[in-house]
Amino acid sequence: MLRTLLPVLAPAAILLAAALAVAAGPAPLPSLSNLTRLGPYVVLLAGAAISLWFNRSRAFIALASLFAAYAGYSLVVDLVGAETFAARAVYTALAILVPANVLLALVLPEQGMSHYRNYRWILIAAAEFLAVAWIASAGRSSLSGTVWQEVLGHWLFRSPPTPFTGRVIFVVAFAAAVARAWPKPPSTELRPLDVGLAGALAAFLIACEWVASPGVFGVFMSAAGVVLIVSVLQESHRLAFRDELTGLPSRRALEERLPGLGPAYAIAMVDVDHFKQFNDTHGHDIGDQVLKLVAAHLDSIEGGGTAYRYGGEEFAVLFPGRSLGDALPHLENLRRDIETYQMAVRGTDRPKDKETGSRFRAARRRDQMLSVTVSIGAAERSERDPSAGLVIRAADEALYRAKDAGRNRVSV
Repeated sequence: MLRTLLPVLAPAAILLAAALAVAAGPAPLPSLSNLTRLGPYVVLLAGAAISLWFNRSRAFIALASLFAAYAGYSLVVDLVGAETFAARAVYTALAILVPANVLLALVLPEQGMSHYRNYRWILIAAAEFLAVAWIASAGRSSLSGTVWQEVLGHWLFRSPPTPFTGRVIFVVAFAAAVARAWPKPPSTELRPLDVGLAGALAAFLIACEWVASPGVFGVFMSAAGVVLIVSVLQESHRLAFRDELTGLPSRRALEERLPGLGPAYAIAMVDVDHFKQFNDTHGHDIGDQVLKLVAAHLDSIEGGGTAYRYGGEEFAVLFPGRSLGDALPHLENLRRDIETYQMAVRGTDRPKDKETGSRFRAARRRDQMLSVTVSIGAAERSERDPSAGLVIRAADEALYRAKDAGRNRVSV
């Protein structure tokens, strides 16, 4: 449960810290007041640079939108004052466009920072800038006229606080971020970057609601940037240390864990039997289903074991603080559970209608059910194998003995 909720804890803590900072009252020193004003520039620019470095386009779009919103509103307030139509127009635009940009980024696939359609975002940014400048200059030139003053007085766009249209788009964007963050089986973890986008939207809405207070506005705009920076780092860590297909920790995570093991532990190497045959006969999609099935069983292994995707169709199970005798019953239970599990293959020609699909499955039940077996080799730390590398090698040798003996068995 803690691992599942971990991506939520950081945004929640950052928003709580921002609220406490605001509740503490105005900064006692002018230098701290200047930091509150300049902080969002530094945080949002740093976040955009980090997103660019880690090739996270959604985070970059959100941070660039937040930076443009904060810089644009601060500039117009400094030039003409917060009570003018221009300031109200810019505020209304940022309250609508920032969540709209995030929503568009969530709807479109994550393609990184470098792809052949990047120019579209540049055109969108330029169009937004020109539109906001045109609306904000209403009444100042014959080109813009005065119609925008009447439009922004309509209840759909009236502000501050946040206009109704902005709140609606915020709700939709927030729901989209939560939907994308929700775990997709076999993974049970929330996606940190999408959680961060939801947290940043929440911080942005609070900033918009308190735009009349420059200190609160600056603190929560900074909080939005910090939330996104932390989520980008969490997402990068997840991609580096967790296998995307199976949801298990990756081989790199295992290698990070090995140096910290104590004097007693056991390691098992697990290999899917005849995996190439599954791929050749049924296709790579069925092969992926097989790997997910095995990973789901491995992830629920008892006895204190932790499963890792080692590579290809091979997995590793680490039993820290356990002897080989402690681990063997749980490995045997794992092997038996996988052997007796019947996997239903979902073909591409499966009817979408529920009743028709039931008849279809009944007619092809024998063809749709597959069985999977695994071979397991296990070893423990000993005087003969004092290092983790030697224990893994010994477990690998035991795995080959299991295969040579006919597969679907545990060997030590």
